[in-house]
Amino acid sequence: MLRCPVTGATLIDGAGPDGAPELHSTDPDRPLAYPVRDGIPVLLESDAREL
Repeated sequence: MLRCPVTGATLIDGAGPDGAPELHSTDPDRPLAYPVRDGIPVLLESDAREL
């Protein structure tokens, strides 16, 4: 199970506005989305976007 490196919340599969795969944080106070590039999650705060 993957966790958000910023909040420690569980990450779940999702899709971005353009339909690209992402991992979405389940943190209710600071939900973030992390991109998945070439099947590899990029869990860097600098690459995350607010949901």
